[in-house]
Amino acid sequence: MLYDVRLDLHYDYLAQVRNDRHLIRVAPASIPGVQRVIAASLSFDPRPAHEETFIDFFANAVTLIDYDGAHDHLDVRLTARIAVEEMEKPADLSPKVDALRGEVSRQWSMAPDSPHHFLGPSPRVPFDAAITRYAQASVDRTLSVMAAAMDLTLAIHKDFAYDRRATEVSTSPSEAFALKRGVCQDFAQVMIAGLRGVGIPAGYVSGFLRTIPPKGKPRLEGADAMHAWVRVWCGQHAGWIEFDPTNAMLAGPDHITIGYGRDYADISPIVGVLRTSGAHHAKQSVDVVRVE
Repeated sequence: MLYDVRLDLHYDYLAQVRNDRHLIRVAPASIPGVQRVIAASLSFDPRPAHEETFIDFFANAVTLIDYDGAHDHLDVRLTARIAVEEMEKPADLSPKVDALRGEVSRQWSMAPDSPHHFLGPSPRVPFDAAITRYAQASVDRTLSVMAAAMDLTLAIHKDFAYDRRATEVSTSPSEAFALKRGVCQDFAQVMIAGLRGVGIPAGYVSGFLRTIPPKGKPRLEGADAMHAWVRVWCGQHAGWIEFDPTNAMLAGPDHITIGYGRDYADISPIVGVLRTSGAHHAKQSVDVVRVE
């Protein structure tokens, strides 16, 4: 499947900003057998004094920009064309959770996709006893790691309400779990906390999702937003499998990956430092269009 993606991030600063510096992680990744970036362009307004791109530890493309002078806004625009492979549903070759611990211990690699990086607490996803108990119920109801991950995916979708106003970017998994409300970032991080709590390696996936309007309704340009879901290490034979708790499904050909991390902090779209005396307002819009 072929997609055209456009992302716009807009920041209005109430007071002028000086000497700011930002890390941008929004460019889709080429992943063998999953997706291929045919073309991509990243632009900024105002134009930065310095711009460079590098690859971080988790193999995500990062663009560094900085400014010398003063400005009162920042626009980041991504345009890309991506080919996504249609894949069959993966067979459940995963072990039971107890056996998974032995398989993890036999993994000697510390490469970016090693399960060891995704077992312990991370900056945005600490262990939480209540979330662990919630995930343990999924383990108790199922016979394999993959089945437990899917059960937890379905449980979060059933038990949590999607509510853009309930949480913020800084909301912790514990707070979102107590509210039983939030957005895709919250659902993903609650699921990650639960899986790690029961000994299953899990990480955060940032990307885009093509949404289809209701029958008879026009597609709204710029109405979508960036998306987040979860990758789960299901053992040495099954490897990493991705689950979307927001939509109660395995990630599929409508999911376009930007990159991976332990949690949102590793793959946030923009992070930086700046000098100013006022607040700012942010706006985001995303268009994912299938090329017929």
